[in-house]
Amino acid sequence: MNRHMSAGRRFVKAAMAAPYLERDHERALAVRWRDHQDNEALHQLTASHMRLVIALAARFNHYGLSMSDLIQEGHVGLLEAAARFEPEREVRFSTYATWWIRASIQDFILRNWSIVRGGTSSSQKALFFNLRRLRARLAQTGAELNEDEMYQQIATAVGVSKEDVAVMDARLSSPDSSLNAPLGDGDQSGSSERQDFLVCNQPLPDEAVSEAMDGDRRTAWLRAALKCLSEREMKILHERRLVDEGATLESLGARLGISKERVRQIENRALEKLKKALIQNHPQGAAAFAVA
Repeated sequence: MNRHMSAGRRFVKAAMAAPYLERDHERALAVRWRDHQDNEALHQLTASHMRLVIALAARFNHYGLSMSDLIQEGHVGLLEAAARFEPEREVRFSTYATWWIRASIQDFILRNWSIVRGGTSSSQKALFFNLRRLRARLAQTGAELNEDEMYQQIATAVGVSKEDVAVMDARLSSPDSSLNAPLGDGDQSGSSERQDFLVCNQPLPDEAVSEAMDGDRRTAWLRAALKCLSEREMKILHERRLVDEGATLESLGARLGISKERVRQIENRALEKLKKALIQNHPQGAAAFAVA
């Protein structure tokens, strides 16, 4: 641990000691990296801006994550900025890189601050990183706002709903809780866990297996019974009952060259034949044959 901290201090000290770049020198390094993939130029360009990475990482140190991890993610953003930088725009590299460094650090915080995945939209990210600051600013105004009014003002400032503010405030105000955490006193073996009180609306495993087996059995019975129908009866029943969007009596009658009333009669006759065949072949399942 001590060696790790010592190495971290040496890294920060070296980063702070790196020389600043003059504008022309910085532009020359950026051109060498972009046009010739000169790794030495990339190293000089990024090394001279590591103090910027450290300064930005320090702003997010209160989220409880390792400072070394924040610096590492900021360095990833710095490299991304170097890959995208266009020297011809006459913008200093530090100005351009700041956005990429901050974005990389913020993404890392959102992924690791909590085991519960938070919103990744720009408005949700803005709410996450500005909620505490906005609450403190409202408190400094001296205005006596209730919680609902405070949430509404923050929602208006960030551009999200009041409900989103309430949910984010609850997340930031309490740590993650394990579903295996005991609800009783101590770690007694007889104490209940949080997960014991979660209600599942899904059927029990044996019920799901039984339902699947019954479904397969009924499907096999239906396929066998369909063989008693004529070709035209089968076609009408298929078009009317066995497809996602059944055909209307009018459209089906027009295709078959008969009236819609005749289509209805043939369909009803086919259903009766099908029901009769099912009951005759499988009388034990008669209650399940509600063909209508």
